[in-house]
Amino acid sequence: MKKWQLTLSALTASAMLLVGCSSADNNQEQAASDGKIKVVASFYPMYEFTKQIAGEHADVSVLVPSGTEPHDWEPTAKDVAEISKARLFVYNGAGFETWVDAVLDSAKNDNLTVVEATKGLELLKGSQHEHEHEGAHEGEHKDDAHADEHGHEADKNATDPHVWLDPLLVQEEVKAIADALIKADPAHADAYKQNLAAYLSKLQALDQEFQALKNAKRKEFVTAHTAFAYLANRYGLEQIAISGLSPEQEPTATEMQEVVEEAKKHNVKTIFFETLVSPKVAEAVAREVGAKTDVLNPLEGLTEEEQQQGLDYISVMKKNLQALQTELNS
Repeated sequence: MKKWQLTLSALTASAMLLVGCSSADNNQEQAASDGKIKVVASFYPMYEFTKQIAGEHADVSVLVPSGTEPHDWEPTAKDVAEISKARLFVYNGAGFETWVDAVLDSAKNDNLTVVEATKGLELLKGSQHEHEHEGAHEGEHKDDAHADEHGHEADKNATDPHVWLDPLLVQEEVKAIADALIKADPAHADAYKQNLAAYLSKLQALDQEFQALKNAKRKEFVTAHTAFAYLANRYGLEQIAISGLSPEQEPTATEMQEVVEEAKKHNVKTIFFETLVSPKVAEAVAREVGAKTDVLNPLEGLTEEEQQQGLDYISVMKKNLQALQTELNS
């Protein structure tokens, strides 16, 4: 059980004080300065997508701070109060933000429109993630996919929330966000539609660049945690993950050894780690394999350095593509 669940009563009590004090003015607070609607997003990808569509017509904020691993993040009473003042709340869903239901209940905002970006999408299960040799290279989403060969028992029946790493499925998430903005703020509907069309064009171009991976010499790549199943399925690759859906789940010695054996079997040259989590496990596997390490970014958040470099979703995804092309064609 997560710590935030244990402290939910305290969170709710504190939130009720903050929310209750401003409930009478809630409608006014849902519009920011200059008449912009207030939008709150759960974590980086949802914030980025919303900003791309909203442009200058909405005040968009994000709950999970930059540089923070969102799997570990816990909401505070202040976060609940922020949602209580918002017109829109955008989150990924698919089990990623486990705190959503409790926080929305505490916010008590009857005027809030909630956007679950993955709603209605076909989602992968934990048992579909790794080593699906038959059919994986064609990007098939198998109904009868076998269980994870590395254990990760808790992931078997869990839904994989990492939809935003598939440039095609991302377009569906972005459309859902745009629809909500248009309904919430019809006065700027034309601007939202134009911004949507422009961003979809960029995402379509990104998908075309990723199509090159289908022709890679090798298909297998090793990642720190099971974040890239949608990307692997889309472009005919095979993800070998060290840990499960959450980077919190440390692999056992047996699981580590299985990854090492798979990596050697497929002549893997690079063990990928991510920016917001310690690379120690990936480095340990790399030493055993005789491989190097490099970043494959699951885009769960940007570091301060990445922000200073002006990176965003598309530019980071292109860096991921370059890293994969180098590894798979080496």
